[in-house]
Amino acid sequence: MTQTTPARDGNTANFSKAVRAGEFVYASGQASVNDSGQIVSGTFSDEMHRSIENVRDILAEFSLDLSDVVKVGAYIQNPDDIGEFHRLYRRFFSPPLPARTTITNCLTDAIKFEIDVVAYAGTSHAVV
Repeated sequence: MTQTTPARDGNTANFSKAVRAGEFVYASGQASVNDSGQIVSGTFSDEMHRSIENVRDILAEFSLDLSDVVKVGAYIQNPDDIGEFHRLYRRFFSPPLPARTTITNCLTDAIKFEIDVVAYAGTSHAVV
C-alpha cells in the first residue's frame, strides 16, 4: 500500500512531501522553508536546523521520528560548511547512524542546505 502526504500549503511543486511504500517512507528534499514553502534564509546552522525540523514534521505524520531514518541524502551549497554539518549531524542522528550520501557545490545561492531521508516503519533493521 502506498500513502502520500501532500506538498505544503501554497506549494505548487509536482511531488509529495513523502511517500510510504511498504515499510519504508521516502521524504522528499527539505530545505529551510516555512509552512507556505517560502525560503527562510539564515546561517548554515539555522538552515540545517529548519530543514531537519521539516523532516521531523513529515516523519511524525507517519508516526516516525529521526531514529527511524535509515538513509540520508545531504546537500550542502558551500564545501566550507562540511565541518559544521558533521558537528550538527550528530545532534540529530545517533548510532546506529543512517547510511548517508553527502554532496557539496550542488545548490543554488537561495539555500545553503537540503536533506532527504528514507525511514523504516517496520519493527527491526540491521546495521553493518
